[in-house]
Amino acid sequence: MKRVLVVDDAATVRMYHKNILTEAGFMVEEAANGLEAYEKALLEPYDLYVVDINMPQMDGYTFVRQLRANSEINQSPVIVVSTESQPKDIEQAIDAGANFYIIKPVKPHELKRYCSMLTGRAYE
Repeated sequence: MKRVLVVDDAATVRMYHKNILTEAGFMVEEAANGLEAYEKALLEPYDLYVVDINMPQMDGYTFVRQLRANSEINQSPVIVVSTESQPKDIEQAIDAGANFYIIKPVKPHELKRYCSMLTGRAYE
């Protein structure tokens, strides 16, 4: 079973994403900010990260850059999910190392499709 870490400072958003991905057959864990996510990734890397941008302690851009800078954990794909919708925000996330950028609110089928594609799972 593919493991996904959902990283968002809003508990309701984490729960929403977790429910969507659990229903799609993923094992989902949560982190409330980039720092907590990075610490979890160092202990046991995930197959995919779903990451918000605006968070306390460590934002999503910094988390993705740190993830990509660590050769032991940098191979897992990252989907950034944010309310920021300007082209510069998307470009900054991709430059940091994100594979996809989804603007909130996320559509369940869209999240399932991208997560399945990036982890090599069949999308139903």
